[in-house]
This record gives sequence, structure tokens and C-alpha cells, in this order.
Amino acid sequence: MPTTTPAAARLNWPLMKNNIAREDLNAVIELLQQDDPVLTQSKNVRAFEEEWSRWLGVKYSVFVNSGSSANLVTLAALKELHGSGGEVIVPAITWVSDIAAVLQCGFTPVFADINPRTLGMGTDEILSKITPRTRAVFLTHVLGYNALTQKLLDELKARRVPLIEDVCESHGATFNDRKLGTFGLASNFSFYYAHHLSTIEGGMVCTDDENVYETVRMLRSHGMVRELSSDGRKFDYVEEFPDLNPDFIFAFPAYNVRSTEINAVIGRSQLRRLDDNNQRRTANFMLFLRNLDPNLYRTDFDTEGSSNYAFTLVLKDADPALYERVVAALRGAGVEFRRGTAGGGNQLRQPYLRRVLGDDAWKQCPRADHVHFYGFYIGNYPTLDADRILRLCDLLNGLAG
Repeated sequence: MPTTTPAAARLNWPLMKNNIAREDLNAVIELLQQDDPVLTQSKNVRAFEEEWSRWLGVKYSVFVNSGSSANLVTLAALKELHGSGGEVIVPAITWVSDIAAVLQCGFTPVFADINPRTLGMGTDEILSKITPRTRAVFLTHVLGYNALTQKLLDELKARRVPLIEDVCESHGATFNDRKLGTFGLASNFSFYYAHHLSTIEGGMVCTDDENVYETVRMLRSHGMVRELSSDGRKFDYVEEFPDLNPDFIFAFPAYNVRSTEINAVIGRSQLRRLDDNNQRRTANFMLFLRNLDPNLYRTDFDTEGSSNYAFTLVLKDADPALYERVVAALRGAGVEFRRGTAGGGNQLRQPYLRRVLGDDAWKQCPRADHVHFYGFYIGNYPTLDADRILRLCDLLNGLAG
């Protein structure tokens, strides 16, 4: 196979393109043109939280500076409200910050293998891992796929095990016509540059639980009681600690993961076109799957309710030679990609977990390991045209041995 591609055949396909639009930048300019604008967390942050809550369908949202920070304060809230120690069931295919938050908050991660059709944890895999020490299931909806099943929800409810949803890559995806991120005790979203909605950097914690909401608000900002939205709760702290300045009561040894008015303005601007952009992304992905050779690549993903973040390309079989041809073809055509899909593949192979769980822990999750070595993702964005997608499929389909 040739190692170079003629210039005319190059697709020049980045992971993301133009995800911050001119109208978003104009909204920032309008903010900055005010006399002495407030740029730290203020009214635009509050407005973005309220608008996002209405769009998602939850009571409460808390805007933070990244999806990773959303993971961290959510697990910290779980620790504060439900006690330290115990186990959290987590996926092998996810972003590092999910597992890091579990470790940093003093929980033990217990790994479940994936369902190859969703790349999320398999329901039976999760249920087989639940013990009396289980404090939560932290489930990632990978690359826009829904990983929930009714069996899982029913069993978690019956066993009184909280569900936390990582929806960082799946804004707008649904299960039973209800948006992901509304099913568990809490959910996390990321607004990184390449995601469905971007605030450049940013994240959101969402919940219907008032205790989780108020705890996360304090954890976001040094553990300060003045961050509470409830005047009654503030008063209780002031009464209990009369020796302290009411403006500087710290309930928890917490963090500063606040975001800014600039990020919130971008988010509010982007939210107006999020649904339309999601429809375009999903249409792009369905065109890609329909035209991909099912003898070479997996095309049987469960796309019901999906809201695609990036094109999923997974070799059907463990075929090192085909893998090498795919890598060479993508690079030759100028198509940017990531191997291993979300987070670089099987987290159990990463150094930080090898130190905790040993060098052979990856063997627990063989289906995730297949994705680690034979899975890729390729950028998807609303301005992709159909011809370019079809040309990519032709390129990939021509790589049969």
C-alpha cells in the first residue's frame, strides 16, 4: 500500500473545526465593551445554569471550569453526603478524570467491561460487581451513545445504589425519549472545545437532589457557606458558628473550580443552536455507518437515541495488519484521529492504575481491550459535507487485505 496520498485525495479532516462561532465571539465582545464589566462568576453564570437546566430537564445545575472538575466535585459531594470509603463501579473506557475523581475522593474503583454496541459498561457486567460496599455506579455515555437499560435502572433502584452519569460526550442523547443526565443522582457534562456545546473549557453538574446541589455549590468555591442558594441553610450555619464571620464560613476543605462570565456568555450563545447541531452531527454519523463495510468494521452500534460526538471506527476483528493499513491511510489523507476512542482506550493499562491495581488488571476487561488496540474516533462537526464522508468510507473500505 502506498505510504503517501496525492494532494487531490487528501481530506484534510481535523478533529474539530469552527466550534466557536462568530456569534459566540460577538457575544463576548458585547460583554467586554461594557463599562467595567464583571468577569468573575456572576449573573451570566447563573443564567447559563438556569437555561441549561431547562434544556436538560433537571431542577439544578452548577457551572464549573471543566468536565473534570464536574467529576471531582460530584464524587466529593457523594463522599460528604454518603460517607467515605467503599467502592464505585466504573468503566474501563472513559476519560481519566472519572477514575481520578473516584481515587482522589477515597473510593475504590471497581471496573466493568463494555457492551461493544454502546462502548459503555454492560448492564450485566455492572450488576455482577455490586456488593454491600458499592457506593455508586459511575457510568459513562461514550461518544454520544446511550449506555442505560431499563434493567439497570430498575436493579439500581431496588438495590438503592446511586447512579452518576458522565454525559460529557453525549449532550442531547436520550433513553426512552428522555435526555441522558436526568436519570441518576447527578450527572456531569463537559464543554471542552470539541464537544457538542463548548465554552472553550467548562463543565456542569446537574441534579434534582437539593442536598447534592447545595453541597456542590459550596465545593465549587472553597467550601464557603455563602455560596448556598438557601437562606435557611446559611442561617443554620451562622447560628451554629457565631464566632465566625458569616461571609467566611468554610463547611468543607474544598476547591476553587469556578468558571467565568466569559465562558458562560459563550455557553448561552451556543445553547441556542445545540439541538440543530446535534441533528447534523447524528445525520453525519448515520451516513458514515451506512456506507462503511460491515465485514471490516463494526457497524452494529446501538444508535437509538444517540447524539454523536465523533465517528466511531472499530475493527470487527483483531487484525493488526488492517490496523496498520487504517492508520497509514488516515494519516496519508490528513484525517486526524485518536486511537482507543474515549480517553485513550482501556484505562486499566494506564500507569496510574497499574500502580494501584497491578500490571495485569487490564485482563478484567477484554472487550475494552479490543477497542484499546483496534478502535479509533474521527472528528464529527456540523459543517461536514456528505461528499467528504463518502470519500472517507471509500478510503476505509478499500483497505481489505
